[in-house]
Amino acid sequence: MAAEQPAADTSDPVDADPVDMAAVAAFDREYPGLRLPPLAVVIAAYDEEGAVGSVIRGVPGQVAGLEARVIVVVDGATDGTAGEARAAGALVCDVPVNRGQGAALRLGYLLARRGGARYIATTDADGQYDPEDLHRVVAPLVAGEADFVSGSRVLGEAQTADRTRRLGVTVFAGVISVLTGQRITDPANGLRAMRAEVAGAVRLLQPQYQASELLISAMAHGYRVAEVPTTMRERSTGETKKGRNLLYGARFGRVVVTTWWRERRSAPAKITSS
Repeated sequence: MAAEQPAADTSDPVDADPVDMAAVAAFDREYPGLRLPPLAVVIAAYDEEGAVGSVIRGVPGQVAGLEARVIVVVDGATDGTAGEARAAGALVCDVPVNRGQGAALRLGYLLARRGGARYIATTDADGQYDPEDLHRVVAPLVAGEADFVSGSRVLGEAQTADRTRRLGVTVFAGVISVLTGQRITDPANGLRAMRAEVAGAVRLLQPQYQASELLISAMAHGYRVAEVPTTMRERSTGETKKGRNLLYGARFGRVVVTTWWRERRSAPAKITSS
């Protein structure tokens, strides 16, 4: 049985970022006294006009038996992303500075915890993930079987045509599996869910490639991590903001190694190479 909804987390993060604090203040003014339902679905969006609205409308109102509310953190967009997200019914935190998906998600996690959400899920603003798969990533949390659940296109289905990117996923999954001692198949999946406390306990520093940082850090803190089959589709509009394959791979690999080393040094008993 799920625990009672916790009190809202109104504390500032240890490494308080002035952009984050200004965004939180603006969000509080727009939504005074906000109390979230048990599940907050956080979406980071940068110049996703034409896609974000349909993504928001596709998020079920009930996910794995939990009432859900969408929070969109607009990451310095230059188009109508914020207005489209509001029109679709999301709570919107419109940040005037473009800092990267990782920074936007970190802010979204903070807003979710402050609003009293028990669980946090994420999906991308570009329509690549099937919103019905949210049930799959949230259900193990509700059942008490895991603390952090990531979708996996490897266990499920990848409908994308970029074979190089898919090869990179396989390579980095193998690297992370060796470094952490736990089998991981898809370390770059944007469809995930976690107990809200996980997002507050781990150290998130990456402005962009946060998927692997969050995954490795959750394992390092001893949280139960699981993967479930999900589907990844082609983008509905636009193109990726994460860079071309070579640049993406280099940056992603750097985050994997630096996060593992950081966590290994701070908690050597929890995460070691095998």
